[in-house]
Amino acid sequence: MYEFHGDKKRYFDMTYRVTKEHIIPFLEQTMEIKPSMRVLEIGCGEAGVLKAFLERDCHCTGIELEESRIELAKGFLAEELAAGKVQFLNKNIYDVNPKVDLDGLYDLIILKDVIEHIPDQARFMPELLRFLQKGGTVFFAFPPWMMPYGGHQQVLPGKLASKLPFTHLLPGVLYPMLLKALGTPKSGVATMEEIRSTGISIERFERISRKSGFEIGNKQFYLFNPIYEHKFGLKPRRQWAWVSRVPFLRNFVTMGVYYSLRSRDTRLAPRGDSLRS
Repeated sequence: MYEFHGDKKRYFDMTYRVTKEHIIPFLEQTMEIKPSMRVLEIGCGEAGVLKAFLERDCHCTGIELEESRIELAKGFLAEELAAGKVQFLNKNIYDVNPKVDLDGLYDLIILKDVIEHIPDQARFMPELLRFLQKGGTVFFAFPPWMMPYGGHQQVLPGKLASKLPFTHLLPGVLYPMLLKALGTPKSGVATMEEIRSTGISIERFERISRKSGFEIGNKQFYLFNPIYEHKFGLKPRRQWAWVSRVPFLRNFVTMGVYYSLRSRDTRLAPRGDSLRS
């Protein structure tokens, strides 16, 4: 397993840097990040993403199901928490009442590497409208399911199992059989099967977004995901424009995607074409 998956402080720092260097500049193509802006991150983990927005004087909220990660976030952002600049909630998003639990709606909602882990995305996506101010933005970043490591097999403890690309695309029982043959423990096989059940393609994401009442305002596809610079030393590389426009094929060779969405009642017009090579 890559060691940074166990080093939570290093992962916090990586997500902070990627947000500051890539996510915020992407968002600023279509919106202004203003002081006192209300920012909600769903699946915030250790809250490295939120740190970058706190530096821009935004008021931030993190929701996370895993209590241990919330406790780490509180430690990493102890000063901001004490100053009332950030709050955390350990709760299932379906059980959250934004007016009661969160004191209102948000200008920006962030889901970084989260949507590909959520069951029944067609049910989940419309729920986001409950948390969004009129004219607000929702940001998504995720690895398309069919890319070489879209099954997240890189987190497996076995050296070979964690490095073989495209194995998650094996049909039916062949994938769990291979994982077992490579020495993956039963719990690891179950985790990989769960991820396989929720993995999402570019086309499916766009289709669900539109059906859920959102309009795609801006998007950027990456041949090399920006976080790979901090994980593997690979410089970020935007996907070739012509590949980005070819449905299905782009899923296999695109390591990460960024999207910004708004509800259809307020259209978002990006400044320039972000799908350049």
